[in-house]
Amino acid sequence: MPTLDVTILMPCLNEAETLAVCVRKARTAIETLGRPGEVLIADNGSTDGSQAIAVAEGARVIPVPVRGYGAALIAGIQGAEGKYILMADADDSYDFGHLPRFVEALDSGKELVMGNRFKGGIINGAMPPLHRYLGNPVLSFIGRLFFNVPIGDFHCGIRAFRADSMRGLNLRTTGMEFASEMVVKSSLQKLAIGEVPTTLQPDGRTRAPHLRTWRDGWRHLRFLLMYSPRWLFFYPGVFLTLIGLALSSWLIGGERHIGRLSFDVDTLAYALGILLIGAQITVFAVSAKVFGTREGFLPVNPTFEKVLDTVSLENGLILGVLLLLAGLGTGIYAVMQWHAAGFGAITATRMLRLTLPSACALMLGVEAIFASFFIGLLQIHRR
Repeated sequence: MPTLDVTILMPCLNEAETLAVCVRKARTAIETLGRPGEVLIADNGSTDGSQAIAVAEGARVIPVPVRGYGAALIAGIQGAEGKYILMADADDSYDFGHLPRFVEALDSGKELVMGNRFKGGIINGAMPPLHRYLGNPVLSFIGRLFFNVPIGDFHCGIRAFRADSMRGLNLRTTGMEFASEMVVKSSLQKLAIGEVPTTLQPDGRTRAPHLRTWRDGWRHLRFLLMYSPRWLFFYPGVFLTLIGLALSSWLIGGERHIGRLSFDVDTLAYALGILLIGAQITVFAVSAKVFGTREGFLPVNPTFEKVLDTVSLENGLILGVLLLLAGLGTGIYAVMQWHAAGFGAITATRMLRLTLPSACALMLGVEAIFASFFIGLLQIHRR
């Protein structure tokens, strides 16, 4: 049970230059709030005396041997004594005086409250132009699109949440992508999410920040994609499958013309290739969703589970066998056409219009059979 109302949590790795002023501002914010609270420093192995500075300023320090922004915050969340936790960097770039607006949102029923620097104000020099005008807006847009998160600043470093709600998410990532994991899992688990305006000022450090633009930006993007099989696999797979199927159906009957352009078996070969690729990606989508659900990375989707029960291993095998028979039958018919020509020369386009679909059906049949077994394997319940 929480013994305090609020914990202000700061991850720390060699922040001796700014830690003292941050702890003072955090303690002042708690005193102004007028509710029992603490300042907690999750130290990630500092070698510059940050631990002693924090203790001298009245903060509680917990050592975190596992390196990484996420690792420090996960340990801090587990060790916090407050019912609410406000997390922020220890570089003096965020305003701890905004604590009341976060707590007010939590008191109203929100479980995660994000700061929005774009609404509150970004002082010149506080955020690199690449982050301000490209990285953050693009990643925030992708986050809203993939996960329907109603926030405008996906990676704001100051945010508050209910400790019990966040502990229930089983957060795992140890690096900078932890910031995305918190928001994504909160959305997937249907937590009540809100946002309040906040400000960002240039940090008070003379050393370079721990954040690496391209490395950490890619890690955030990779995480968003990995946690959304629907956008990574399903939508592209279905789109390619439908395009390939439509083009193949259009071309299989003969040469087609659009204005001065003509399309024949060479285009048919590419169309069937698109169909095969789309089908494979769709299998990846189903496999990823099953795996993610069974391992607890993704929430259970009742509609998906019903569809999966209907499309059983046996039904998948039947579909695979039917495709194999269709491919084999078309291949036999092609051989009969060759036989009718005395096994001699025959128009290439005429034969390819039969052999290409035959080969495609055979490959789809094999894929359907083995994909059914693989997905069935993923569905085996484990203790």
